[in-house]
Amino acid sequence: MTQSATLENGLRERKRAATRQAITNAARTLTAERGLNGYTVEEVCEAAGISRRTFFNYFPAKEDAIIGHVDDDVPEDILAEFIAGGAASPAGEISPTLLQDLIRFSLRLSEKMTASEEETRQLIAVVHKEPQLILRIIGVTDRREKQFARDLARREGVGEDHPVVQMAVVLLGTIARKSSMAYFSDGNTRPYRELLMENISAASSLFSQPFDPTTAAAEGHS
Repeated sequence: MTQSATLENGLRERKRAATRQAITNAARTLTAERGLNGYTVEEVCEAAGISRRTFFNYFPAKEDAIIGHVDDDVPEDILAEFIAGGAASPAGEISPTLLQDLIRFSLRLSEKMTASEEETRQLIAVVHKEPQLILRIIGVTDRREKQFARDLARREGVGEDHPVVQMAVVLLGTIARKSSMAYFSDGNTRPYRELLMENISAASSLFSQPFDPTTAAAEGHS
């Protein structure tokens, strides 16, 4: 691909991301003001300055627009950097820098989350107003974790069902959710990055303790 084509693709994707964000912002604002059933898709389109056809090119329903698009979760450059970190390891072998790279990946994402803090607080307020959205968020979270598993498996050259891949997805997801809940809790004054590192360090301390699977299995059957 030529440099001009690469730049054109990058510009096109930025425009798509800007349109998705405009739709999401409009849907969240209208939901906060009127409730989920208090406005139409046409009113979202008017607020975002788009056509009805454009709306449905990006989102199948208002609920999906409120939650946001999965493609906007992980910027392409952050994901590319993470995947490239496993290039030196033979395919099929877990790279020795995986944990460190996962932490760096999480910290890079935390910078994005902090930059969009107001958008996250807006989503939290909307969910409080329309708690039925929680089920939709759970479904979206599941799809996003499956996508991360695919990305992680591609980096390591292993299957998506590899136990290290699956455990990394579960642990990172749990740590991120715990950190976010603490960060957005009433009265919190600590930075998200600090909370995230505290939880990562706690998990690292726990799993660095000596562990003999043979002895543990035997004791479990005693």
